[in-house]
This record gives sequence, structure tokens and C-alpha cells, in this order.
Amino acid sequence: MTAGTSASTGAMDTMPAPAAPATAAPPLRWTVYRHRLPVRITHWINVVCMTVLLGSGLSIFNAHPHLYWGEQSDFDRPLLEIVALRGADGQYHGAVRVGAHRFDTDGVLGVSTGPSGKPQARAFPTWATLPGPQNLALGRKWHFTFAWLLAINGAAYLLWALGSGHLRRDLAPTQADWRGFGRSLVDHALLRHPQGEQATRYNVLQKLAYLAVIGVLAPGMLLTGLAMSPHFDPVMGWLLDLLGGRQSARTVHFIFAFALLAFVAIHLFELLVAGAVNHVRSMLTGWYDVPGGRDAERPVEEATR
Repeated sequence: MTAGTSASTGAMDTMPAPAAPATAAPPLRWTVYRHRLPVRITHWINVVCMTVLLGSGLSIFNAHPHLYWGEQSDFDRPLLEIVALRGADGQYHGAVRVGAHRFDTDGVLGVSTGPSGKPQARAFPTWATLPGPQNLALGRKWHFTFAWLLAINGAAYLLWALGSGHLRRDLAPTQADWRGFGRSLVDHALLRHPQGEQATRYNVLQKLAYLAVIGVLAPGMLLTGLAMSPHFDPVMGWLLDLLGGRQSARTVHFIFAFALLAFVAIHLFELLVAGAVNHVRSMLTGWYDVPGGRDAERPVEEATR
């Protein structure tokens, strides 16, 4: 038994130790130069211009918070209006009317607290308007000034994007983009963001959103804004006829503005969930830390080599 035990012990002594499980090396940090200087400059000018345009535009709208369709203002049948209505309690309550439908807004729209601390009839609250609580003349001056600055900035960006190839190279969807359209929709809905090499370029939804802003929303706001001014009737009369009148132009201008606001809201939400510090830094310096590093898209066996 002793010999047998010794032999058995000897055999066990010669057995190789089990191999440790292979582990992947941590991904290498990967920083790329993502946004060139013209993109960064025009982006931040757009941020300033759009902020002022939104605030001053709401201030202008507050002077007459009604929208119509056609050439004339039909006060009895507005397409949309934001009003203050006296309730059964004797207090004013805000309401939004769209056609024949009314939506109570409980003081968010229609009634808000003024500088005196008392409720006031205002379509949009004071904190959302520029340059002040209620100044139509100054609001119009701010709006027109920053509208022209936005137009000049947009034209400069577009000329650079066409001349440098940025528009074709970075924003035009490819066949691969269209094939992955459904996957991109699902990823965005599940808040899954690209990693590794895929994060260094725009996905198809980003490209389509940016092209919609560049090619539809921004030009649409500019043209409908010009169409509202009688000074441009000699050159913009065709657009007024197409829209059906000056009041229609005002309504479409309002729709374009809030469509652009919706784009900004989605853009900021995606920025927050995808890493605000990294994205804002890249728009300030141009340099972007790629999520997942260089190994994010390589199999484990390749990453360990």
C-alpha cells in the first residue's frame, strides 16, 4: 500500500498545474482629432445666436400670442393661441388653444409670475424671453441682428464644408449607413452608444439630423423670416404666394423654430448620456477620447496579443 501510495503520489506530482484563464488586456486609450477649427468656431457662434434668437423670438411672440393661416389675421379663428382665462375660482389660468381644442397649462404658458411677484398674462414666462420681461422694439432689434449673424455664420460654414470636403466626407450617408439604419434606430432607442472605431464618425441618424438642420430648418427659418418683412416683398413675393400669405409665413416660422428647438433638446440629451465632458471638450479643443479605446472592436484573442 505504501508503494502504491508513493507511486500515486509521484504521478500526481508530475501533473501540470491548471492553466490560468486568459484575460484581455485593458483597452488602450485612444484620442483622435475629431472637430476641426472652423467647425468649432461656427458651432459656438450658432449656440450664442440661437439662444438669443429663441429668447427674443418668444418676446416678439408674447406681443401677440396668436398664429393664423393665410394673409389676414382672423382674430375669431386663430390656428393657435396662448391665453389667460379666468377660472371658476376667479383666478387666471393659462391655456393653449390649437384650432377647436384647448389644453390647460396651469400657469406654465399663458400666465406666469412677473417681476412684481404677481401672476401676469404672458404667453411665455419672463425667464424664457430676451432681452427683458416685455420690450417688443428691443426684442425685434436683437432678433434681426442675431438672425443676420446666424445667416452669415451658416454661409461661412457651408462654404467651408463644401470646399474642404467635410460635407461629402463626414455628413453624406453612405450605402453602409443606409444598411445599418434600423440597427442605429434600435441602438439610439436603447441608449447604446458606439464604441471604438465606430465612435470616431457620425452614425446615419446624426448625419440625417445635421443635414436636416443645414438644408431644411435653418434655411426655412431664414426664408420665412424674410417673407414676413414687407421690405422683401419685391424679391420674396413668390414665397408669400407659395405659403399663402404673411400670417402663414409667421406660422411656418414658428414651426421651424420649435422643430429646431426639439433638435437641440435631443442633441443635449444625447450629449449628457454619451458623456458630456468628453464631447464638450472635443468641441472646445478638437480632441476626443474614443469610448472603449482601440481594442473596443477587436476580439479578446486579438486584444491580448
